[in-house]
Amino acid sequence: MSEIRMRNRSEGTDERPGITSRRGFLTGAAAALGTTAWAAARAQQTPGGPTTRRRYGPHAEPVRYPDPDIVVLDPRFAKIKIGNSSIRRLHTGMLWAEGPAWNGVGKYLVWSDIPNDIQLRWLEDDGHVSVMRHPAGNSNGNTLDREGRQISCEHGNRRVVRYEYDGKTTVLADHFDGKRLNAPNDAVVHPDGGIWFTDPGYGALMDYEGNKGPLEIKEAVYRIDPGTGKVAKVTDDLFKPNGLCFSPDYKTLYVADTGASHYPEAPRNIRAYDVVDGVKLARGREFASMKLAMAGGEFSGFADGIRCDVEGNLYAGAGWVGPGYDGVHVFAPDGVRIGQILLPEICANVCFGGPKRNRLFMAASQSLYAVYLDTRGAHFA
Repeated sequence: MSEIRMRNRSEGTDERPGITSRRGFLTGAAAALGTTAWAAARAQQTPGGPTTRRRYGPHAEPVRYPDPDIVVLDPRFAKIKIGNSSIRRLHTGMLWAEGPAWNGVGKYLVWSDIPNDIQLRWLEDDGHVSVMRHPAGNSNGNTLDREGRQISCEHGNRRVVRYEYDGKTTVLADHFDGKRLNAPNDAVVHPDGGIWFTDPGYGALMDYEGNKGPLEIKEAVYRIDPGTGKVAKVTDDLFKPNGLCFSPDYKTLYVADTGASHYPEAPRNIRAYDVVDGVKLARGREFASMKLAMAGGEFSGFADGIRCDVEGNLYAGAGWVGPGYDGVHVFAPDGVRIGQILLPEICANVCFGGPKRNRLFMAASQSLYAVYLDTRGAHFA
């Protein structure tokens, strides 16, 4: 990829080619969208969506079925939406919730509150929430490997780690080509044991989500070899690779690009790649655009964390536009947007969980939400 022009050198940038501004994703995303689009979108609703602002919490009025915030845009999503299932807020009070991952053995959901430097755990038995890990290296994305061990991407320590059965921490990756990683963001595990992760560098752009410092390498996607532990770059053709997931058959890797937070020429989309021999990528192309026609015009936010169901539909945490857009966007395998799950907050990340893997958990800004769907997650975490 040719050198990327820095967005604004007056904001304290690193002068090296390909290294982005130190502004954080949260600030950059809002600025990239613009106040006019934000205000216009907030006044509108997606066709079929609710007409009034919804309240959440223990004393909120019940929602009449079918839930109006689960929006069918294509008949294919009508088969997934359950008529008597509603969106539930399970917990609130975080600063920026990220990285949900389901532990089937422990029957709990783990997720990160990055600015508070903690990992939280929601127990399925009684809905109890507790702090699972502190400090947590300002961790972002979490997942589990094939042996049930938790993998976490630590912003603050610029590394990918694995928590062992004896409580120790193993560093899986913290350097590439002799330079420090920027701030690993999200990770997924291939059946061969390889760990794939993104490194857009957001956690190093400000102290709020990590430790502020220069980005030393180009933003990219990497693979950790399960045998040798060697870190290999698999692609750097995205501006800022963020969430990632495999298709149900592991033949396709999807990656969300949030580079428009800092690079004005970056697309707001999700890309797809063919997985070659389980170790390489080929034929990179746009899978889906985050543009959405709404009342008042066409608006485009960001896709963040992504996951697939068993049918190959892709669920993307989305936001930075406003009501009628923010929440989860659902795309069919052909890239057509078929549904939305509207939330009152920006949704950063999602995962499937529960004993049947038919419950979609949504880490959305300050809260954790969940909804049952008539499908199952493609993978176990």
